[in-house]
Amino acid sequence: MKRLPLLLIFLPLLFACSGEPDEGPQRPAQRPLPAVEVAEVLHHEIGQQLKRTATLRAWSEVRLSTEEEGRIERLPHYPGDRVSQGDELLRLDQALLAAQLSKARAVREQAELDLRRLDRLQASRVVAEDELARARTAVQVAIAEEDLLRTRLSNTRIRSPFDGVIIARLAEPGDSVGRFNHVLTLADISRLLVELRLSELALPGLAVGDKVTLRLDSLADESFVAKVLRIHPTVDPTTRQGVVELLIEQPPAQARPGQLVRVELGLRPLPRTTIPFVALRRDTQGEYVFTVDEQMVLQRTPVRSGIQLGERVEISSGLEAGQQVVKGGFLGLAEGMTVRLPAREGAQ
Repeated sequence: MKRLPLLLIFLPLLFACSGEPDEGPQRPAQRPLPAVEVAEVLHHEIGQQLKRTATLRAWSEVRLSTEEEGRIERLPHYPGDRVSQGDELLRLDQALLAAQLSKARAVREQAELDLRRLDRLQASRVVAEDELARARTAVQVAIAEEDLLRTRLSNTRIRSPFDGVIIARLAEPGDSVGRFNHVLTLADISRLLVELRLSELALPGLAVGDKVTLRLDSLADESFVAKVLRIHPTVDPTTRQGVVELLIEQPPAQARPGQLVRVELGLRPLPRTTIPFVALRRDTQGEYVFTVDEQMVLQRTPVRSGIQLGERVEISSGLEAGQQVVKGGFLGLAEGMTVRLPAREGAQ
């Protein structure tokens, strides 16, 4: 019984001595470098495909207005009627001006008689020179008055300035109209125009004469061709857009001014510096990309982007061909970090 307490004292010491040896302090595990995908900055010739919507417009459209006041005597055409150049489209009542023209003609004839009589008397020196001069002036004034009324009388008729189609009729026979009243609208739809507004960045890829593909929703999948007629020389300073006019020389029979048209533009290839669009980043300081050097160290590089070209985007400043930019694996990246490329499939 006296030996039992001594045994209980030595048992804890025995177990303590039989434990595993201490391995010392452990080192913290080293975190792997973040893996990123990179792409090369390219400088190459690349074109661009643009799709825009616009509205068809007549080749020429004029508002026909009266130049004299009076009652409409004849207005034979309605919207949709085709007319030829020189056809009479409107006639006003001519009675009053015709009477004034007859009066002016009589005054002119009397002035010419008076002048001939004074010419005969002038030979005998019966007529003073100033009286003869007044008679000549009276003849000239009478001729001018007659010409004026003849012109006004011709203005009571409106004739078609070109072959076209009436698209608006704003009066009826019997209506009294004043001077410069809009009565008819005439359009030449034998050719059609399309007016596009494009970014200043797209304008260098177009030239007069380039072919363009057009589609109308009303014609399903049928397409037809237009050409660039003119490129306006100025750009809107607010929107930075320029105007391009397209000409459809032989429009489909179903095409009408005012219809929606879908335009497919193929811009000619131009030398551009591009990167994948997913590589371009933006924050409150502007646009930037992450570039990597030979030691795979990140650098935040401010850039200025241009137009998007499919899955790539033009870079107008900030990068040079051959540089490497990050295009994937952005989570947690910061300038100055060292990164690595992802391991290839099958690598040990």
